[in-house]
This record gives sequence, C-alpha cells and structure tokens, in this order.
Amino acid sequence: MKQLGCLLLLALSGAALAAPLGTLLVLNKSDDTVSFIDLADNQVKATLPTGDGPHEVAVSSDGKTAVVTNYGDNANPGKTLTVVDVPGKKVVRTIDLGTYSRPHGIVWLQGDDVAVTVEASKAVLVVGVNDGKVKHAIATDQVGTHMVAVSPKHRRAFTANIGSGSSTVIDLATHQRITDVVTGKGAEGIAVAPDGSEVWVTNREANTVSIIDPGTLKITATLEPGKMPIRVKFTPDGTRALVSNAVSGDVAVFDTVTKKQITSIPMQKEGEQLPKDDTKRMASQFGTGPVPVGILMPEPLSVVFVANTNFDTVTVIDLNSLKIVNRLKAGREPDGLAYTPLTVQK
Repeated sequence: MKQLGCLLLLALSGAALAAPLGTLLVLNKSDDTVSFIDLADNQVKATLPTGDGPHEVAVSSDGKTAVVTNYGDNANPGKTLTVVDVPGKKVVRTIDLGTYSRPHGIVWLQGDDVAVTVEASKAVLVVGVNDGKVKHAIATDQVGTHMVAVSPKHRRAFTANIGSGSSTVIDLATHQRITDVVTGKGAEGIAVAPDGSEVWVTNREANTVSIIDPGTLKITATLEPGKMPIRVKFTPDGTRALVSNAVSGDVAVFDTVTKKQITSIPMQKEGEQLPKDDTKRMASQFGTGPVPVGILMPEPLSVVFVANTNFDTVTVIDLNSLKIVNRLKAGREPDGLAYTPLTVQK
C-alpha cells in the first residue's frame, strides 16, 4: 500500500507538471497581427489583427488584457494602441493617441494605466486602458525615445533614447522628467533589476551595456555583450541578465553580481537551416542572420523566449542548462513578446 501511495503521488505530481503553462503572445511586425501560442502544446490557438507595425505588448496583472503598440511602417507613423481581451480572443478597442505618434515601448503600471513611449513625439505617455485617455504626457526632449522600464522601488520610469544615446529618468509620482543619463550611442533596450538595484541599458551602436545606479543616477559599469545589443532582461531572481545581439546573432548571459559574461548562446547552430522566405523584411538592416530581438522570461517558467525576427522563429532556451530546447512558429518577423498564465482554447 505504501508503494501504491508513492506511485499515486508521483502520478499526481506528473499531472500537475503537465498542466497548461499559459499563453505566449507574439507580435508579428510584417503581418500586423498578434499570435496566441498555447505553451502546453506550443500551437498557435488564435491570431488577431493589430494596427500597422506592432512592436511591443504589455499584459495586465490578471493576465486578461493585453495592450499592443502600433508603431506604423516606414512611410506612415502609427498613432494607436490595440487593446485585446485575452481569454475572449478578441480586439475590444483601439486607442487613438491623437497628435502623439510612433508608440513603441510599453509597460503596465498600477490599475489600468500603461506607460507608453512615443518616439516621434519625444515623450512618455500615461494612458488609461479602459477609457482610452492620455492622462499624462511627459516630454523627454530626446531623439528616439524607444523602450521604457519601471522601478517600483524608486517610483521612477527609465527610457532608452536611441538617437540621443541616453536614458531619461521620470518621476512617476509627479509625472515630471528628472534628468537624462548619457549611456552610449544607440541606447535601445532597457531593464530594471527585480530588486530595483540597477538599470541596464543596451547601446546598439556602441556595442555596450551601461549599468546605472537608480539612486545616484551614475553609471557604475560598462559591459561588452556582442554586436548590436538590442534588448536586455533579468532572470526573475535577478542573478543573471540576458542580452540579445542582433548582428552577432546570439544571446549573451551575464552574472549580475560579478558582471562577468557566463556564456553566449548562438541562435543558429553551425550548419543549421532555419525557415526564411525571401520577402522584404524590416530586419534586413541587421544582416542575414537570425536577428534575435525581443526577450521574455516569465516568472512561473524556467525558460527564455527569444524572437528571431529574421527567421520567423521564437527560440526557447532552458534557463538551467542555457541550451536551446525548442523553436516556436508564429507569424512574419516576430518581435514583442508577452506572457499570460491563462490558457486560450482554439
């Protein structure tokens, strides 16, 4: 009986481990869509239209609502956000940002508010998702205000400004710009450590990562991750940081304590053929490689998702072994990624 009980316990544990893991949202820039991938079977369960050139997406704390920034194309600047009902698999509204254009980076704040960068308008907006209103507009006066990250500990937002090579610091209580921290040419990606102790900025033209102390707003270290670092994300426990390098086609892994690089994970193995068509691509400016861009590490999971935008593939890396364990397919030129614990049925 004791052995039977142990076997039953193992069976139940296996069933729990096999339970649905949630849904990965993938923005397909060239298709103007968002795909829902069920992580239990890695299949696309739904694909919804967005505005032109969807780039980044944020999900509410309950996992029920996603907001997509519609950046537009080369000729036509986007001026909208797409609001998606995740369990309902439907677009519920489009938020018109009026005179503000080129929305790109986005992060969910408290309640139903999101912070959105508007690149062409050199500003960060606080937008109410339910009423579709722009509540605050904070000017950065920096060229190419691209991505945004938030430190709840300091009640501050930090942007990465590509053209100015800087990070703008914003007080979220007063909605005022505090200062700009010069980081390096092509400041594009940005992330705040889970404990709020550091802000990492990827400088794609300088091929560096700048580390900012959010208290003193001083740069404490500069790292060299690879060619054209595009994004940076911390593991949920904050012990490591991963940087996607668009031109060298790899993901660099750093120890956040020693600031030493642990390894580099090539997105394409030698001799490996990944699917790619010959249609014109936005990512062609970064070369012919896989072009890793968006990175996501959902806290409940022990994996990293990396959008390889030139090969229409999302690569899955195991966080323990730091090895590639899967490739997922969504649409053309995947970039922005988000996670919800909810399972979306087909």
